[in-house]
Amino acid sequence: MTSKNTICLWYDSDALDAANFYAETFPDSAVTAVHRAPGDYPAGKEGNILTVEFTVAGIPCLGLNGGPQFKLNEAFSFQIATDDQAETDRLWNAIVGSGGQESACGWCKDRWGVSWQITPRALTAAITDPDRTAAKRAFDAMMTMRKIDIAVIEAARRG
Repeated sequence: MTSKNTICLWYDSDALDAANFYAETFPDSAVTAVHRAPGDYPAGKEGNILTVEFTVAGIPCLGLNGGPQFKLNEAFSFQIATDDQAETDRLWNAIVGSGGQESACGWCKDRWGVSWQITPRALTAAITDPDRTAAKRAFDAMMTMRKIDIAVIEAARRG
């Protein structure tokens, strides 16, 4: 890896599957290297895939097949800005539809436990509107959603 800062994500044993899914799902994403263990380790044997280097939307990541003792949770998430409802729907449906689960306010979790915020740029603009009344209307609308509906957010913003 050439980046000074890399996100390391701990997987039980399927970092390569996760990295391949991210590379297929998100623009500017790729699997860049697969490294096998040079010896036995607590979660595996010599020759098993130990780490996978990949990028997600341009962010360098390392997937570590570390075994079952640590689980990913919502304390860490990727926030992906989307440009329209079609992109929002495509990404949300890819994550949730492949064994993931929905959460609230644009959050979902993939089948490996990584949390994602699929966040339309229209939502960010609405809840940061200098007109705080309009921002609150959009925020209140968002609080009722799972996947973000841009048309509803924009209507709430307008009042």
